[in-house]
Amino acid sequence: MSEATLHGWLTAALLAMAVLTFVVLGWVSAPYGRHLRAGWGPVVPHRVAWVVMESPAVVAFVGIFGLGQHSADSTPLVLLALWQLHYLHRTLVYPFRTKSSHPWPVLLVTMALTFQLWNSYLNARWLSEFGEYPASWLLDPRFIVGTALFGAGLALNLHSDGILRRLRGSGESGYLVPHGGGFELVSCPNYSGEILEWCGWALATWSPAGLAFALYTIANLGPRAVSHHRWYRREFPDYPPHRRALIPFLL
Repeated sequence: MSEATLHGWLTAALLAMAVLTFVVLGWVSAPYGRHLRAGWGPVVPHRVAWVVMESPAVVAFVGIFGLGQHSADSTPLVLLALWQLHYLHRTLVYPFRTKSSHPWPVLLVTMALTFQLWNSYLNARWLSEFGEYPASWLLDPRFIVGTALFGAGLALNLHSDGILRRLRGSGESGYLVPHGGGFELVSCPNYSGEILEWCGWALATWSPAGLAFALYTIANLGPRAVSHHRWYRREFPDYPPHRRALIPFLL
């Protein structure tokens, strides 16, 4: 079996995993953050979990990308920069700014680490080896619109994280209802932003790997947003009734 064929099968497997993830998370909330519960084995500190499970998207991605025959071409390098813009922040900045103190089950960290290795291989290898990205791709409407969506999603994600981070003062604990920005319309604009990012990535790369990642992101974060929304409504009787979980006015 050639590597290109293997890459195709692994991409198809990620699409299948997206379907399975969506079904499972529709019934069971992933046990981390406010949904953490006993029975999932040993745990590790929040910051350790984030750095460990997100680091392959920085380190492994660059290493795999560098092996491709197109790794020095301008367009793949621009796409690499977009990817790293998200994951350098997610790996090296976000874990040390968030005020969350909930530990993560080792099992969940291991699963996330495996996913990041898998997904990083698919996307990095496509960008620098199997995909075709001439310099003219930077002027293609798919790249321009996709990059704009990626940037808008990243901005929404970061702004929403900032609101959550400033929600509690020093020494305060517990959960409060966030207000401002995207929170005026949905319960989880940080998740909405991340989904928008990777849908933009799928369009900008116009690739099976990018599409598989976008669909997996929806399958993973969509049910969690619904779980968060239900939790807010249960815990706060005066929760704003007009808010939706993920998509303004719809869901």
